Amino acid sequence: MKRFVLIVGILIYLGFQSFSVADSKGDTSHKETTANLSSAKTVFVGWVNLSPEEWHVWGYSSKDDWTQVIKDLNMEFQKNCQSKYLSGRTVTGAKEPGDENASGNDLYVKFSDVSIDRDRYGIQLSIHFIDPKTNTELGSVPSRLYYEKRMWEFQRYLQIALDDIGKKISVEVTGTAPKK
Repeated sequence: MKRFVLIVGILIYLGFQSFSVADSKGDTSHKETTANLSSAKTVFVGWVNLSPEEWHVWGYSSKDDWTQVIKDLNMEFQKNCQSKYLSGRTVTGAKEPGDENASGNDLYVKFSDVSIDRDRYGIQLSIHFIDPKTNTELGSVPSRLYYEKRMWEFQRYLQIALDDIGKKISVEVTGTAPKK
């Protein structure tokens, strides 16, 4: 009987643990920064710097192939920031890793601590909102995992994670979630 109660207790505990983990996965629906970023009309979106050195981990035949996928993901993400998440604003984006030339923009969205979660294939990162004129951080979203587990190919997992990141940027900059 004690063993049964112990097993039930462990199962209940694990159920609450998985519920709390699922609840915290990349929540994009509420504003976390206190800064009012809505006046930013020109936004520079930084590079989501996925590691090119991990090409073999993700099953690509060469570093060049994986580097091209990273570039394609970033270009698509920046295009979506312009058309979906920050529409009505002028969005420019980094052309390659290390491109941080945000001069002439009202806001620089920078990403740090970027990695791919090996279990969920989501993207873990921190988002920083920087005033390019003064180089001061106006606000940030702490590192978290952005993902939505679906039964598609690896690259689609990453695109969906970038969509979640775009939604989060929209909430932080405009104060509201993007229209569906």
